[in-house]
Amino acid sequence: MRLMLAPMEGVIDHTMRELLTGLGGIDRCVTEFLRVTERLLPPRVFYRCCPELAAGGKTVHGVPVYLQLLGGQPGPVAENAARGAELGAPGIDLNFGCPAKTVNRSDGGAIVLREPARVYAITAAVRAALPVDVPLSVKIRLGFEDRSPFLDVVRAISDAGAAEIVVHARTRRDGYRPPAYWDDIAGAREVTRLPLIANGEIWSPGDAARCQAASGCDDLMLGRGALCRPDLPRLVRGAARGEDLAPLPWPAVLDLVRQFFALTLASYDARHAGNPLKQWLVYLRAYYPQAALLFEHLKRLRDPAELEAALARAGDPGAAAA
Repeated sequence: MRLMLAPMEGVIDHTMRELLTGLGGIDRCVTEFLRVTERLLPPRVFYRCCPELAAGGKTVHGVPVYLQLLGGQPGPVAENAARGAELGAPGIDLNFGCPAKTVNRSDGGAIVLREPARVYAITAAVRAALPVDVPLSVKIRLGFEDRSPFLDVVRAISDAGAAEIVVHARTRRDGYRPPAYWDDIAGAREVTRLPLIANGEIWSPGDAARCQAASGCDDLMLGRGALCRPDLPRLVRGAARGEDLAPLPWPAVLDLVRQFFALTLASYDARHAGNPLKQWLVYLRAYYPQAALLFEHLKRLRDPAELEAALARAGDPGAAAA
């Protein structure tokens, strides 16, 4: 089993990657997408998206980080993929899965799934532009409006020379609404021998096992589940080994929240460092009710010193946010 951390736009950046990979269980991360239009992007854009490039393309905990590109034209995407490899990305990932309307209207993400021939053209151009030792993965959904082109898309990616395919088990029309249609992924075995990685609605070790059984995939990608339960990769891996590991208690998660705020303070303008913190608390409250109380206490605070002080008080028995 391999476990990947999903490239959630605007949520899982380098600070979150550093925090979550420190908990163990994650074999690979993927960056937020780097939007490609018609030109070769300067190196500073790559480093801003993936600061790990300056450290061999790995997090501080040694987990490789693939650089994800999003675009609809083979030439520019291939050129930028080659630049990413030149700068040290250990792998390139293509985004044909983003469901955002603004992205799709700009000829990127899931809208490309309507044209398997274009999926092939982009994937083949990128593969040809990369050094042979740099792997290429492709992230897709089951389709755009429906699932009818799914097998043609998988076949196109396989024929174009990609190394593996990540499948978010919903169409763009489905968005993020449950359920995820894991069993549809299994049908891709009819047309490819590439490794398939299943993604979508994996919130617990039990979900992971059910997804593996339904999809036929050994490997999984975790997204929102890993934000709501930061140690989910560790728990999933333990369950696969027959271990019943205890989940992180709230005090341990609160320590992670404090570490995360320190990381964002060191990486971003202090005026905005509280935004990722609050965003993560919104995810955490799905599993930890204490996170909801803490969010209510912090949501109107803007000053970094006030936020830091509130986080320090949060563990005190008498504190309002405890």
